[in-house]
Amino acid sequence: MHLDLLILAPIGSILALSFAGYLVMKILKTSEGTSEMIAIAEAVREGSYAYLKRQYSGVAIFFGAMFLVLIGLALAGKLPIFVPFAFLTGGFFSGLAGFIGMSIATRSSARTTNAAKSSLNAGLNIAFSSGAVMGLVVVGLGLLDLSIWYYFLDWWYSSHATPLGMDKLGAITSTMLCFGMGASSQALFARVGGGIFTKAADVGADLVGKVEAGIPEDDPRNPAVIADNVGDNVGDVAGMGADLYESYVGSIVATAALGVAAFGRLGLGLQSVTIPMVMAAVGVMASIIGTFFVKTKEKACQGTLLTALRRGVFSSSIIVAIVSFFVVKYILGMQYIGVYWAVLSGLVAGVLIGLSTEYFTSSKYKPTQAVAASSLTGPATVIISGMSVGMLSTAVPVLVVSAAIMASYYFAGGAANAALGLYGVAISAVGMLSTLGITLATDAYGPVADNAGGNAEMTHQPKEVRQRTDALDSLGNTTAATGKGFAIGSAALTALALIAAYRDQILIMGGNVNLSMMNPKTLIGLLIGGMLPFVFCSLTMSAVGRAAGAIVVEVRRQFKEIAGIMEGRTKPDYARCVNIVTRSAQKEMILPSVLAIAAPIVVGIVVGVDSVIGMLVGATVTGFVLAIMMANSGGSWDNAKKYIEEGNFGGKGSIAHKAGVVGDTVGDPFKDTSGPSLNILIKLMSMVSIVFASFIMSYTLMK
Repeated sequence: MHLDLLILAPIGSILALSFAGYLVMKILKTSEGTSEMIAIAEAVREGSYAYLKRQYSGVAIFFGAMFLVLIGLALAGKLPIFVPFAFLTGGFFSGLAGFIGMSIATRSSARTTNAAKSSLNAGLNIAFSSGAVMGLVVVGLGLLDLSIWYYFLDWWYSSHATPLGMDKLGAITSTMLCFGMGASSQALFARVGGGIFTKAADVGADLVGKVEAGIPEDDPRNPAVIADNVGDNVGDVAGMGADLYESYVGSIVATAALGVAAFGRLGLGLQSVTIPMVMAAVGVMASIIGTFFVKTKEKACQGTLLTALRRGVFSSSIIVAIVSFFVVKYILGMQYIGVYWAVLSGLVAGVLIGLSTEYFTSSKYKPTQAVAASSLTGPATVIISGMSVGMLSTAVPVLVVSAAIMASYYFAGGAANAALGLYGVAISAVGMLSTLGITLATDAYGPVADNAGGNAEMTHQPKEVRQRTDALDSLGNTTAATGKGFAIGSAALTALALIAAYRDQILIMGGNVNLSMMNPKTLIGLLIGGMLPFVFCSLTMSAVGRAAGAIVVEVRRQFKEIAGIMEGRTKPDYARCVNIVTRSAQKEMILPSVLAIAAPIVVGIVVGVDSVIGMLVGATVTGFVLAIMMANSGGSWDNAKKYIEEGNFGGKGSIAHKAGVVGDTVGDPFKDTSGPSLNILIKLMSMVSIVFASFIMSYTLMK
């Protein structure tokens, strides 16, 4: 009975990918506008493809080397033989999700600009449809990858012996859990590399263009303007797609693995695996329905636009909340209906984190307005104010996630059975991510709107067109910040589930785990883990600073040496800026990525598995809080600048505006490079720990 319900997972995948294909056809049927608009879009598209081609070439070398390492471990009997191949598919589908999303985003920006000539709603429709393609491709490919591996492994282990003394379901979920490492690795490279690219170009363009030369944002005279637009696509679309793909599949496979441990002894192992897969399929259908609720009227303010997007997200969440009750009741029975309340706690937590993020980052509310007001006294007070807002904004998400953990643990039966409680925590992450198809759409539409505004500026569109794209872009900053908070919150829950899965893996292999606070190995791990997010952010922030410095030097050189740029008689050398940032991003992403992969292995070998668990917990705690602080500080600085540009505190070109630009410049790597990468860091370290658990146990120096 319950196995039949698993068929909903591949059906959900086909449905998501089919609807995404329909949206693509609808978008491509619309006009890109004038030849000048098409030329700008083509330049951005070519730059984006060139970057991804170089990035994927470098990442392929890493995946090839890691595949050989995993094959060696599998042949030595320390891993199921299918793990290396699962690792490859996880990375492939993660990269593919980002590539498809970026491809349609680069084809939608000029179309959004052209649609905005007729109405605000037309522009919103194109931009949001592009974001919906990204969201639905992520969930569609995620479910496809999960379905292929589940059905293949179920068939294989029906006639072959299972590895390492596992039962069939244990072998299936253990292998599926490990393909999350491939997805996480690809996501980290995409997020870090794309984040360095986009923010180096953005910072360089702003510092020389806005602050020094006093020209508008997206002015075609700025040599870094195309690189800035390319960065929006490779960082905020391709990077974000790969990021949330691994969050999505990671939460599902972690829940499945914990479900086998919790419900297997009760004879309900298959049912516990079925629930997260079916939940994901229900979320796909709810997300598709939600897209039809997103529309607005002409002359809508930011609040009205936000309401339009919320209508889609809330309607999807309500559908999932209702249907999930019947899913849990049918699969597990009323005696385990507490699992439904765990799902609901995750859904509610996601909504509350979104609302909290909106309050601290939207210019409609006092925190960001206060940051804008602080610009009257200079850049220093803007930076102090923005940091303060970011720090304060951590309180609500931490309390919300804490409440979700407590509620989901006890609702699922943690008081009587800790394993059931941990399953509840994991399923709450699935609940939070179940509506990812539309939640990601509200996030991914932002870069499209941003590029549309750039296209309007560079092609000298009428004032009302730029006003409409600016309205969409301003909302995009808020939804992007909300999306980052949502991703970070789900990452914290998923990381906890992965840590529990790692502990179970150690116990299955016959190891011992001592997590007492009196155990020095655990304390050492906690301290190292607490430190790692700060070192990681230092590396990524420094990388943005160095790459941005190179762009500043190049833009200054072109202004000085190429006659006629400022008068508009000569075109800048856009390609040189794109090449500079591409080379820098590829080089600078290596060290942070290696740190995330090497840390759990080195700590495990030198100190032991207790220290690894302590490290994972420490990194999750500090990484979660630091990521929220950085994302919300950056979002507040960005919207404070836009609030000034709307005419407040002197408007564009004023002293307040220049101070706001400096704050936004500091916030760019906060919110788009370091902050978002942290949620991948904490999950990737857990995935690496799980995959290399047997190796670590065999070679630990401090026995």
